[in-house]
Amino acid sequence: MTGRRPLLALRAAAAVLVAVCLLVTFMTGVDQRSMALAFGILVAVGELPLPDPRPLPVGETPADGPGPRERAPLGAAAALSYALVGEHAGHPTHHGVAQVVVVVAAAALLGSVPYLARGEGPVLDHLVRRVLAVGFAAVCFQPLYNRGAFDGWSGPAYALLLLALLVLTVLCDAVVAAALACSRTGWPFAPLLRDELRAVPGIGSAVCATGAVMALAVAVVGLWALPVFSVPLLLTQLSLRRYAAVRATYRQTIASLARATEIAGYTPPGHARRVAVLSQAVGRDLGLPEPELTVLEYAALMHDIGQLSLVDPVPAGATAGLPAAEQRRIALLGGAVVRQTGASAQVAKVVERQADAYPEQPVAARIVRVVNAYDEKVRGSGPGGPLTALEELRLGTGGEYAPEVVEALARVLSRGRLTLPAGG
Repeated sequence: MTGRRPLLALRAAAAVLVAVCLLVTFMTGVDQRSMALAFGILVAVGELPLPDPRPLPVGETPADGPGPRERAPLGAAAALSYALVGEHAGHPTHHGVAQVVVVVAAAALLGSVPYLARGEGPVLDHLVRRVLAVGFAAVCFQPLYNRGAFDGWSGPAYALLLLALLVLTVLCDAVVAAALACSRTGWPFAPLLRDELRAVPGIGSAVCATGAVMALAVAVVGLWALPVFSVPLLLTQLSLRRYAAVRATYRQTIASLARATEIAGYTPPGHARRVAVLSQAVGRDLGLPEPELTVLEYAALMHDIGQLSLVDPVPAGATAGLPAAEQRRIALLGGAVVRQTGASAQVAKVVERQADAYPEQPVAARIVRVVNAYDEKVRGSGPGGPLTALEELRLGTGGEYAPEVVEALARVLSRGRLTLPAGG
């Protein structure tokens, strides 16, 4: 799945689908315009960014950090509901696959204008996911419904049918999202797909349930059902934004605390941030899930905080060259400081164990140890420094550094897609 070909193929598939559907709609006209307009407005409103309850920290954007996998659950539910609507207030509908795709694509593009204006996140990939997901759902439902294949389905059986189609659509969307992220970033496909699938029981279940309820309600009471049944998911979307803002604030607090060693002159400027960015890239290459990547980021940011307890600073903050006993002492002091900050016990454990022998370390501690040593070795070493540092790390894999982590670091650096923060 690596490389640009899957990315270009998915984008081309979405573009061709929209172009063909637009041509068909232009030739046949828009059927039931009031319903198309109502669903289009709801999709566009659902795609719009909601105002945050508090300002984000400086340098952060709503797209940063773990956050929810689906940024616009209301827009997704409305789009899928339109694809699965078979009746309107007891009367059969006649809009087909082409009209569904055109209406959703136009509405999603309109709702994404604020994101485009602010340059937030991969908007094009989001639109590709929305078009392909809705196209898949519409192709699975509309032709069969219009041919009377579901005439014998009623009551709970029909509701379960819609839910099954929605679940299948969400699973296919997870595969597309993982493929897009893999092609765009070069990260392994399997861990990305796993993270996407883990999000399905959460926000994915809310999207499926709301989409099915909307489609069933419109079939009975008409378009008045849309605003009524969109309110719960709209509140959920607002809550997710609040959660993302809190997570961003917490992450900024950890980053500010990690800079204490730089401000006090114990470590060079930008060292903690460089180690955190590179550690996360190595963790993704090794296939760590999202929760472990968060722990890894926090531990990497605070890995040197134990130096604040030293009377005499380590020259240039380079702990990799210290005796093993001194490294362990600094690591234990750092873990004690982390526990007092209110960070999770997992973060403190990684900081405490970073100086242990690598067979006894958790994976995150192995990564922090290797990346910290690499950053210290390349500092001021000139153009050939990275290769020399990697060679020194490979020579230390006999007992000091985990070989699989060193090789993952080499792969990350060889891809050349990582932009490390500047010092200071």
